[in-house]
Amino acid sequence: MKNDLFVLGIETSCDETAASIVKNGTEIISNVVASQIESHKRFGGVVPELASRHHVEQMTIVIEEALKQANVSFKDIDAIAVTEGPGLVGALLVGVNAAKALAFSHKIPIVPVHHIAGHIYANRLITELTFPLISLVVSGGHTELVYMEKHGSFKVIGETLDDAAGEAYDKVARTLQLPYPGGPHIDRLAQEGNPNIDLPRAWLEEGSYDFSFSGLKSAVINTLHNAEQRGETVSPEDLAASFQASVVEVLTEKTVRAAKEYNVRQVLLAGGVAANKGLRHSLTAAFEKEPEIELVIPPLFLCTDNAAMIAAAGSILFEMGKRGTMEMNAHPGLDIEKIF
Repeated sequence: MKNDLFVLGIETSCDETAASIVKNGTEIISNVVASQIESHKRFGGVVPELASRHHVEQMTIVIEEALKQANVSFKDIDAIAVTEGPGLVGALLVGVNAAKALAFSHKIPIVPVHHIAGHIYANRLITELTFPLISLVVSGGHTELVYMEKHGSFKVIGETLDDAAGEAYDKVARTLQLPYPGGPHIDRLAQEGNPNIDLPRAWLEEGSYDFSFSGLKSAVINTLHNAEQRGETVSPEDLAASFQASVVEVLTEKTVRAAKEYNVRQVLLAGGVAANKGLRHSLTAAFEKEPEIELVIPPLFLCTDNAAMIAAAGSILFEMGKRGTMEMNAHPGLDIEKIF
């Protein structure tokens, strides 16, 4: 009798084509990612049409490789979990249609997964989730605080009002003429500099858990332009350190405050910017002072987009009875609070 649950995860929301096999929602059996960074680097950002084309070229290859590495076949797969949104609509469509084709041809149930739910559930591949919890989701397109009372329940208690943190990182990196993707380069420079340039912190109104980084980004650009007009030179390392200090202070303080107010047992870090050393160190230091709250930070390979996180989230949703149909479509603006 077969007791284990094997889920094939498929992720194509942006510029990574990924497939993974996850066992029982917690154990990665294989995790294959085909990155497109080199293709988009010369444009300074992701070109949607190019991303979609690369997904079409790589989709079959990564799925076959995931099955091969896991040493399983489609007859062993209990469900196919696929990102249905949010993301680039053309990119999402490649993954959704691949999942539908496989589900139809092999008579396997399909489970639609919200991309951010995937990032949150990447943490379950490290340790079991303990409720209630809050997840700080920080990526190129999203900066959110998500409260969870139980599996599959998501309540957004704070979100970005303009630029997401990762978006601000990339724009500041372009201003400093750093390569794409800019986040890791800013993080590296910040480790070498001193946060001695006065930049704003956007706290918004009292008690708010929302975020705003547009003004900070503009302040960085103005600092550079003003220095240039005066014939002065600004240290890129110090500017990066000052920018990062502003972002990290706001993210950390609001996360700690929310964790206390909502009386949570666990705080999860999730998303691509979760790989940022400054943010990881700041949160670790802050929650060392809150020993009753467990802080979970995923390893670097689970911070960026991957399919293991989609399979992990899909496993829980599958067990809760969520199913997709052949009418499934891509939803670039999918709301995490309405996925059930």
